[in-house]
Amino acid sequence: MSIKRRGMFELHLKSFYIRSTDPTQIKVLKLEVLTNLASETNISTILREFQTYIKSQDKDFVAGTIQAIGRCATNIDEVRDTCLNGLVQLLSNRDELVVAESVVVIKKLLQMQPSQHSDIIRHMAKLIDNIMVPMARASILWLIGEYCEHVPKIAPDVLRKMAKSFTNEEDIVKLQIINLAAKLYLTNSKQTKLLTQYVLNLAKYDQNYDIRDRARFIRQLIVPTEKSGVLSKYAKKVFLAQKPAPVLESSFKDRDHFQLGSLSHLLNSKAGGYQELPDWPESAPDPSVRNVEVSEWTKPSGREKRKEKVEKPFYSDSELESEPTESADSESLTASESESMSEIESESGSGSDEESDEETKLDNEKKKKVRKVKSKKRDESEDSGQSEGEEKTVKKRKDKEELSSSSSSSSDESSSEKSSSESESEEDSESDTGKKSRKKSSTTKPPPRPLNAKQKEISLLDLDDFSSPPTFQTSPSPNTLSKSLNLDLQGLTLTDATLPSEVVSPSLAGAKTYELLHRVTGEGLSVEYNFNRRPFSPDHTMVSVQMQFTNNSATEFKNLHISEPKLQPGMRMQGFKEIASLQPGEVVTDTLGIDFCDSTQAANFQLCSQTRQFYMSIQPPVGELMMPVFMTENTFKQEQGKLMGMNEIKEKLTLPEKCRSDQAIVQQVMSTANLGRVPCGLDNEYRFAARTVSGGALVLVTLVTKDGGVAQLTISCEKMVIGTMMVKDIMQALTH
Repeated sequence: MSIKRRGMFELHLKSFYIRSTDPTQIKVLKLEVLTNLASETNISTILREFQTYIKSQDKDFVAGTIQAIGRCATNIDEVRDTCLNGLVQLLSNRDELVVAESVVVIKKLLQMQPSQHSDIIRHMAKLIDNIMVPMARASILWLIGEYCEHVPKIAPDVLRKMAKSFTNEEDIVKLQIINLAAKLYLTNSKQTKLLTQYVLNLAKYDQNYDIRDRARFIRQLIVPTEKSGVLSKYAKKVFLAQKPAPVLESSFKDRDHFQLGSLSHLLNSKAGGYQELPDWPESAPDPSVRNVEVSEWTKPSGREKRKEKVEKPFYSDSELESEPTESADSESLTASESESMSEIESESGSGSDEESDEETKLDNEKKKKVRKVKSKKRDESEDSGQSEGEEKTVKKRKDKEELSSSSSSSSDESSSEKSSSESESEEDSESDTGKKSRKKSSTTKPPPRPLNAKQKEISLLDLDDFSSPPTFQTSPSPNTLSKSLNLDLQGLTLTDATLPSEVVSPSLAGAKTYELLHRVTGEGLSVEYNFNRRPFSPDHTMVSVQMQFTNNSATEFKNLHISEPKLQPGMRMQGFKEIASLQPGEVVTDTLGIDFCDSTQAANFQLCSQTRQFYMSIQPPVGELMMPVFMTENTFKQEQGKLMGMNEIKEKLTLPEKCRSDQAIVQQVMSTANLGRVPCGLDNEYRFAARTVSGGALVLVTLVTKDGGVAQLTISCEKMVIGTMMVKDIMQALTH
């Protein structure tokens, strides 16, 4: 960016000054930026800054600074002499690495104007005895050989010294000694003929084959013989040809081939799937394509909402004809409940007026009991929350009671009118209360949703509850339903049916059980565990693991407890309370908390009794490392837009026939991972959201189905390892 748009950063030059606390890689990158921004107006400031950097103790940083000075001298002619003089002064530095780097940079600068700097070449020739860094020695020898005509008296003497130490030099230095000997033989053979033959003879028997090949090639090229080819006539042109000066450029100079910010741009190599941005259009597109109609949600009245929900083809036509005025919340009654209601209706229709009066009194008593339960529920809601599905369950049972009361009192018009008016007023107040409680619960973290295939999906009509503010007094929405309230509600049912599946806790909704200790290995003690998908109350960053201990032997197990957990760095474990005694045939259930640090690494520990020790290991599926979150459709899209690029994984799959219905897809996905359903306005799109238990990283899952069972699965998560494993597990669940 600083190369392409220098003007954007020139005003902020001081922001790229290097601090002593910066790591080395940041210092080198800042040097690149400062060098790119160097110009005739600010070069003096930048060079003074570089002069300070050379005194640093970080040798890699000092070497990078010297290279930056050389680049500035190459790009700006006015400061070339100043930079050369400064680099020459560094040749007397005590640090050998600083001197070596200076020599390499000076060599490149001298190639631009060698005739004007013969004194610098002489000065560098005198340093050949003191500089021991191979690259610096090779640079000095190349410089002397290339411009030997400017130092005719010093060059032969340098070759003499190098011939003495030839066998002890590094390979890169030996190659430059051979080149120096060849160039001096061609320009000053009288003084250097014997030295050249001596050096070539030494190189002929060197251990490195490159040096041996170079010596054989040069001998045939410069020493004329009867067998020498035509090429020897052009030896001077080959060795002493005019060589272009090197261009000192930034390593980021040619990185504009790829789009900024892409993986290909980072690697400077075209990665698979890379697509170039199209050119700017010659003519502007029609601006009307950007206009999006925003639909305004209007809040329907209670009667309109009930009418719309009844019109949905959710149940049979016979039910539509018989119950045209039922509320939407009564549409999911079970078959046993509807049968019982029909029986009661028939009895009430065929009975006498006395029976109807008695039934009316009973119904009024039941209504009073319903009101009592409602007030009790509001009181309990101040301490505990209740999910939306549970509210609907309570409402269904109340409506069922009211419907039965209205049907049983058909012989008395006044009593029926009274009961219908009471039911309408109670229903409206209940719906308003439900709306407000749902609105309040949407702002807090919702409880985990049960993995139930028959779970009622959120309709678009429910979105109205989150947009329009209620006008009545709100009551806090409880998250859970207390046991006492469950018992009270069961007493109000007209049949022996238990509570609907929406009230079932997540731990009972199809949790897979794993065997931790077999009864044979445990000498009668067997241990099983499952991930109950509930928050671990002592620490919400831990995954809750429910363990079941069974004594299959005839002897008692005492003092069962966990000891010596062997965990990976960062992982934590909170064991259950010690089980003092486990009698024969007894089954005990307890909960263990483990912080897996958002990884699927196993937690190893020992289960100890009074006499035995058992080594155990719990490895979680990736889908159990998260807790569901509730969010609206707009929030889901916003968060998904933040997790693009490398944080997004897309895979295509083909769904089998048995897994193409809405119910099957939702069941398979939510049984694989502890996800929460997100409302969606499209019929062929399914969205789920969750956060990892330990780190709180957002996990967003989108499944879009097409004709023929073709589907595309998209998982967005900043933790790419979790996203990759989630894709694999969900695809396996949907395709097998």
